[in-house]
Amino acid sequence: MPNTTSKRNAGGKELIAGMGLLATFALWTALAQCVDVRPVGQNGTDVGFATFNVWFHELTGVHMGLYTITDWLGLVPIAICACFGALGAAQLVRRRSLLQVDADLLLLGAYYLFVIFGYLIFEMIPINYRPVPIDGMMEASYPSSTTLLVLSVMPTLKYQVDRRAKSPVLRSVTTAFVAAFSALMVLGRLVSGVHWATDIVGAALLAAGLFAMYLSAVTFADRKRAKPNTEGREWNFARSCRN
Repeated sequence: MPNTTSKRNAGGKELIAGMGLLATFALWTALAQCVDVRPVGQNGTDVGFATFNVWFHELTGVHMGLYTITDWLGLVPIAICACFGALGAAQLVRRRSLLQVDADLLLLGAYYLFVIFGYLIFEMIPINYRPVPIDGMMEASYPSSTTLLVLSVMPTLKYQVDRRAKSPVLRSVTTAFVAAFSALMVLGRLVSGVHWATDIVGAALLAAGLFAMYLSAVTFADRKRAKPNTEGREWNFARSCRN
């Protein structure tokens, strides 16, 4: 009975967590526009949580070398997205139907599109601008796009490897790589001085919320796929008992 209940509730916890994280991101974004807002940005542009952000920015300083390194390393999650896209395309060609492609890969593609959509929204509607110009130009800073990319994509690498790889060594190595790379990129972006600290927090909340929603969607898809098989087994068992 407990197993049946847990299966029925599968995906619910992730859904609630995702909705909660996205609501927290929305609240954080609203607060960034109304709490301690002062014209401390480039060309006198407004920045929320100004006291904290300016203090942290002065504490870390600006390190353009670190910014360049993390910028180039941003190609790693892009390459991971391309690999999963190629895997989905290979299944499509081999199985000759989009509906026959693994549901978790189809949902992964939709998830990546949501990440891109979230990035584009804040590019079109800037909440604030970077503390320093990039190539002489002001750029939107909230949420940190590189942080959003890394924290959205890298967990999917671990998740997909855990689902598909049989080797515990490969799963362990992947987990260590994802954790180390994500920490390096987030900390590197945080101390490079090209973002306000609150930009990093916003990106982390948005990425965590979207990833939790992806986990929930995959869990629901898995349950839906397994349900007909389970019902079929129960019907066959009942029929064999009558015979």
